[in-house]
Amino acid sequence: MSDAASEITRLRAALAASEARAEAAESELAQTRAVVSTSEAMIKHLRLEIAKLRREQYGHSSERRARLIDQMELQLEELESAATEDEIAAEKVVKTTSVAGFERRRPARKPFPEHLPRERVVMSAPTACSCCGSDRIVKMGEDITETLEVIPRQWKVIQTVREKFTCRACEKISQPPAPFHPTPRGWAGPNLLAMILFEKFGQHQPLNRQVERYAKEGVEVSLSTLADQVGACTVALEPIHALIRAHVLAAERLHGDDTTVPLLARGGTKTARLWTYVRDDRPFAGGAPPAALFYFSRDREMAHPNRHLAGWRGILQADAYGGYNDLYRGDRDPGPAGSALCWSHARRKFFELADIKGNVRKGKSAPDISPVALEAVARIDAIFDIERQINGLDATFRLEARHRLSCPLVEALHAWLRAEQGTMSKHNPVAKAINYMFKKDRWEAFTRFLEDGRVCLTNNAAERALRGVALGRKSWLFAGSERGGDRAAFMYSLIVTAKMNDVDPQAWLGDVLARLPGTTASRVPDLLPWNWSPTRQRIAA
Repeated sequence: MSDAASEITRLRAALAASEARAEAAESELAQTRAVVSTSEAMIKHLRLEIAKLRREQYGHSSERRARLIDQMELQLEELESAATEDEIAAEKVVKTTSVAGFERRRPARKPFPEHLPRERVVMSAPTACSCCGSDRIVKMGEDITETLEVIPRQWKVIQTVREKFTCRACEKISQPPAPFHPTPRGWAGPNLLAMILFEKFGQHQPLNRQVERYAKEGVEVSLSTLADQVGACTVALEPIHALIRAHVLAAERLHGDDTTVPLLARGGTKTARLWTYVRDDRPFAGGAPPAALFYFSRDREMAHPNRHLAGWRGILQADAYGGYNDLYRGDRDPGPAGSALCWSHARRKFFELADIKGNVRKGKSAPDISPVALEAVARIDAIFDIERQINGLDATFRLEARHRLSCPLVEALHAWLRAEQGTMSKHNPVAKAINYMFKKDRWEAFTRFLEDGRVCLTNNAAERALRGVALGRKSWLFAGSERGGDRAAFMYSLIVTAKMNDVDPQAWLGDVLARLPGTTASRVPDLLPWNWSPTRQRIAA
């Protein structure tokens, strides 16, 4: 029996050791998984930061870079979530074993903004020493742990009471006047109206989705009721829009561009257009506040730019679209506009032929990558480098620097492109990219920046203004009517202008809608984004 007992004891010891090794292995596996997840997240985080820094330093070297950064951010979200799950799993396993725990390195978190209100929650203080039990304890300090919290959106009904009084002498009734409302049938307050407008046109949330969300929050509002208020706000904000339009068209230099907008039509949709004209004098320290003006049209005919810029004269920075050509005619009234073409568009055509990574993804071999296109991109990038150094400086200084630094590079580029063009077939893709710059005397428009320090090298200001429209197309899918397109262009003018002046569009719209009914015509300019200052009530809120 003693031999059997000792054998059982030995087997139990071996089983316990085996279980301990299994638990240790499981713990080590969990920690290894956590380390791998954390490493992957850190690598993706660093790659994302590198991509953003390159974009800030060198600009858009690829049309796919913006989409690549969006994709990397999405992947980073997933990796960070996975790393946290694996870390928690490793901590749970460590509690049951003697293996040392895994501590994940996290990036330093920024402190919470100072303007946020603080709610102080004081935990119950001890009444006796936790060590000896004595009640002779004295406070020596405190530790504070801050947690960011959010209060769900609150709805309320404001009751404005106007008391009536009757006169004992003449029996007349006295009562305060009714308050002004931002819109007729004013059931909605200015902040609610601003939220509806900004979510529809700034956050690309159609009214039907807003109605569904409000219903889930316990507020039943019909779609037609919201649409009625959007139309009323368009009328109420017309004085602001008129001042922005006048400010934009008073510029001596404008950026112009357009983008496609699906328009609902019989049997499907048709391709309409949203046009923008941007005034941005910041690159040459012009002093005038930036602003954007939008228009909508059912097509891309030449008549639309002529109508938009009727009576305007100056330098138009745009792409080589032929629809602007009437603006450059010598017999135009009040005179021809000057053409300044975009070097980003020209560079893009060469870059597509020199994008090594892009060609590899498409399955193209190395011979398909043009060395001429690579050289053209390098030469154009040298001109861009000079522009980055003088951006934001005085126009006179910019012009002098361009004559001294950029002009020799542009002349050398012109001679080199002409020489390379003479050795190529007209069907060569690189020859087509060169022809884009030389076709119909475009070179004069491309080199306009060497004659005027106010002219920018690119038309990126207009493309930035249209970026939100490109994102919105995925949400609202199409414009319901031509009037709806005009209304969208109206609101885009207000919202994009506010953003360009570093003003919160929703806060600005809410304050403007509240103050407009009681504002005289001479004081309306004070409500423009670059002149606006919030009321004391909004600051307190």
